[in-house]
Amino acid sequence: MIAASVPVQRHPQARLLVVDRRGRIEHWARSEFVQLLQAGDLVIANDAATLPGSLSGRHMPSGRRIEVRLAGGASLALDRVKRFSAVLLGLGDFRMRTEDRPLPPAVQPGDRLALGPLRATVVRLLLHPRFIALEFDGAPGEIWEGLARHGRPIQYSHVPVPLALWDTWTPIAGPLVAFEPPSAGFVLDWNALSSLAARGVRFATITHAAGISSTGDPELDALLPFDEPYRIPASTANAISQARAQGRRVVAIGTTVVRALEHAAEFNGTVRSGHGLATQRLGASSRLRIVDAILSGTHEPGTSHYELLRAFVDDRTLGSIDQELNAHAYLTHEFGDSVFLERTAA
Repeated sequence: MIAASVPVQRHPQARLLVVDRRGRIEHWARSEFVQLLQAGDLVIANDAATLPGSLSGRHMPSGRRIEVRLAGGASLALDRVKRFSAVLLGLGDFRMRTEDRPLPPAVQPGDRLALGPLRATVVRLLLHPRFIALEFDGAPGEIWEGLARHGRPIQYSHVPVPLALWDTWTPIAGPLVAFEPPSAGFVLDWNALSSLAARGVRFATITHAAGISSTGDPELDALLPFDEPYRIPASTANAISQARAQGRRVVAIGTTVVRALEHAAEFNGTVRSGHGLATQRLGASSRLRIVDAILSGTHEPGTSHYELLRAFVDDRTLGSIDQELNAHAYLTHEFGDSVFLERTAA
């Protein structure tokens, strides 16, 4: 696959590889996505907006340059923005491959970080020298102002031009809680939502703090996805119950939706509404209780997103998908093409 390098969310030539429950593969235009859905299907998307989570600055004890990429928080509450988990990088910026970035200075609990107008303290290390918990100085309003003035979207080298924050917001973006965009939702716009309604397809949302997709360190990448908070409205939980009672499909727009719904799933096939913290890693051994199909970006083997797709189809089918994606030069990463997978028939 080829990395999508132009930050266009709904490219008119975007493609969609479709895999039905029997493993049959077809190639569609992504603009035809709505035609895959049937009356009574329930489509669920993540309405999280993306934070300006990349902060350049200095490690004050050493005076060395550092980049802090915010990677998680324990809450979706907008007034609880003092503490985050974060990944540290050394000199450079998004134009350099993350894997090629120099190591950041070694940090210890109590170290101070100067990040533009913001100041923060390293609270502790989290399972890896480059993965930390930090706490910002100041009141929530001051922290939000500092993020808005100094932060920028987390970005990788496959897109060579700087991203604006709105490049990373889906058309349904709401609460400012994601660390990278829930980019499968780029496919949605108001015309698509109108078409869903016209076909009798129901639509609902959750809020899930989508985390970072890569750290540049294999050992740290093995910990992905990090724990991610989410909220499922009562209306969405009720819509899931109705769809399942009627034998209709639940279709997730993106891996974050799958992770949240399956974490909140009860053994009887219902979904708890309210707040939760997704801690699981879905893969080939996972039994999906709620989601019947997923619209997702194309993902590379070895990533946590790719592993999640193994919960929908077996490895033989996934291998065939990879061959088709490569043979037809599909584009990958957040501005790339998409796949639609139905869960394999038992």
